[in-house]
Amino acid sequence: MYRSGINYSTWDHIYVSDDEDFISPYVDTQSLFRMRHRARLEKMAEFQQRGEDLETNFAHCKRLLEEVQGCLKRLQEGREEAAVDEEQEAELRKCQAEVKTLKKDEKSFEKLIEEYRREERKVPWNVDTISKEGFSKSLLNIKPVSKEETEVVKVEKHKTFVDKYEKDIKHFGILQRWHDSQKYLSDNPHLVCEETANSLIAICINFEIDEKHALMEQVAHQAIVMQFILDLAKNLKVDPRGCFRQFFTRIKTAEKPYQDAFDRELELLKERVCSCARMRMESAMKEIEEEEKQKRLGPGGLDPVEVYASLPKVNYTYVRNKEMSIFNYLNSNVQSYKHGQEVKPGNSEALVIDKPTTLKM
Repeated sequence: MYRSGINYSTWDHIYVSDDEDFISPYVDTQSLFRMRHRARLEKMAEFQQRGEDLETNFAHCKRLLEEVQGCLKRLQEGREEAAVDEEQEAELRKCQAEVKTLKKDEKSFEKLIEEYRREERKVPWNVDTISKEGFSKSLLNIKPVSKEETEVVKVEKHKTFVDKYEKDIKHFGILQRWHDSQKYLSDNPHLVCEETANSLIAICINFEIDEKHALMEQVAHQAIVMQFILDLAKNLKVDPRGCFRQFFTRIKTAEKPYQDAFDRELELLKERVCSCARMRMESAMKEIEEEEKQKRLGPGGLDPVEVYASLPKVNYTYVRNKEMSIFNYLNSNVQSYKHGQEVKPGNSEALVIDKPTTLKM
């Protein structure tokens, strides 16, 4: 019957063999199915191998026939041009016999191949041959593993990103409601990355140094939000921009274990920020002290403060109490030496020497 130009008659007497048509009460059903299926697959493999062998032998026969026919043609051309001896005549007859045999073999192979194809068309369909896969293609939404970046590249990438989106990062850092954060990330998906999390932590440290504790805690909260989104993307092996909504959906349901983990990480981050801020302040104070010390250094590279601190307690007290007398005495001697005068004994009265009598500077 023909309908719409399609011949459906080929489906009128279709027969599909099945390994489950026959069962035996004396054999396990599943084992019987597996045994029959394996036997049928082996028979199909043997049949297919026979067809491949026929094709291979047929191609080999054709190649030999072409070679022998070429040799025969050359011998015949040489026979026409000049007289041939008995040896060449014998070779000519041999080539003619081979050509005749190979042509006969070629016809035999053609006949066998035709019979094989007729037999192949009569083989009933089964669960393995009723359909064939046209093509197979699988697409997995998995983020490819990127090459490890060097420290210099990471620093440069972070600096470029922060310079470009500093205003957006700061705005996200002060958002307080879950809905506002989700909407802002939906409008700015480029912020869902590790650079944003690192930048938020740096902002927290600056706020803590400036003693703006409330702002530090708020920005730390948003930094943990971004870190949880990145961890979720890493576990799912997807791009963070495609899974941040899942985080907000989960955190809004207020699952206690998940909320407790979030609060715990937030407190740990606050502690780390405070510790880092203290370290930076101590480092800055050391730098200031070092600069002041460099300014105080006198001839020979000695620091007066260190010299005073290194004196014994008695001498240190003596120097502090008699400081002006010492400088006056030395100054008078220096002035007298400059004018060519001798030091007068009366000038020594300015220096009252108590025990101990020796200053160990």
